[in-house]
Amino acid sequence: MATESSEGEEEGKVNGGNQVLILEDDLREMGKKAAWSVSSCKPGNGVSALRDENLETYWQSDGAQPHLVNIQFQKKVMLQLVVLYVDFKLDESYTPSKISIRAGNGFHNLKEVKTMELDKPSGWIYLSLSGNDPRETFVNTFMLQIAVLTNHLNGRDAHVRQIKVYGPRPNPIPHQLFHFTSREFVTYSLVR
Repeated sequence: MATESSEGEEEGKVNGGNQVLILEDDLREMGKKAAWSVSSCKPGNGVSALRDENLETYWQSDGAQPHLVNIQFQKKVMLQLVVLYVDFKLDESYTPSKISIRAGNGFHNLKEVKTMELDKPSGWIYLSLSGNDPRETFVNTFMLQIAVLTNHLNGRDAHVRQIKVYGPRPNPIPHQLFHFTSREFVTYSLVR
């Protein structure tokens, strides 16, 4: 259950996780349009392990907490969902227990969007970026930062196996009031 803290960001607790990644059709993966960086990593366990679609590999941080994953876009994008794959059964004390998601134009003005506590997660963890207001369904940003604040069992370094960021799929025809899905409807939707 998510509760709102006094500072305005949303805080929640997540138990478990899904073994299969399930998404709505109106979302698209935005991570390939970004430049990814991490605050630290062990040799061979860097950013490429986060994005390789392989659940056997992982990013391993190296150093003091918080451990950061920075996702920077060339232009402002709408982001709606962050999905992480973590596995307490395999990683134990390396598994994150508290994660903060921040958004902004760059490093100088990041604001916390969401804080989540993870209780022995194993699988895909879905972190919605929508606010408490139903009109706030996405975050419009140049940069997203995922911070691992603490780990299970007071672990020092973190393992994250995959990270994906999703935004709303744009309407194929700009200024079109209706969102047609079939090719035939889209073909005949404009009057010349």
